[in-house]
Amino acid sequence: MPWLPSLITETPEDGFEVAIKLSRMAVKKTQPDDAARTRMRPDYANNADSLTMVSHVVAANFQTVAQANNYWSE
Repeated sequence: MPWLPSLITETPEDGFEVAIKLSRMAVKKTQPDDAARTRMRPDYANNADSLTMVSHVVAANFQTVAQANNYWSE
């Protein structure tokens, strides 16, 4: 099964989870070395600027998911 079968979700909350998954997979694809990611985690986990940037990336991905779902309008 692919890691991202679809951008289509039932609810905005599910869409937000997809946005987080997209963001996490971007990091994993960019830095495929698990050990390197683990070593770097304390640096960004305790840095307010890094956490703010993560929020921005998730928000951009959520915008993509929301658009794919026609903003969940019925």
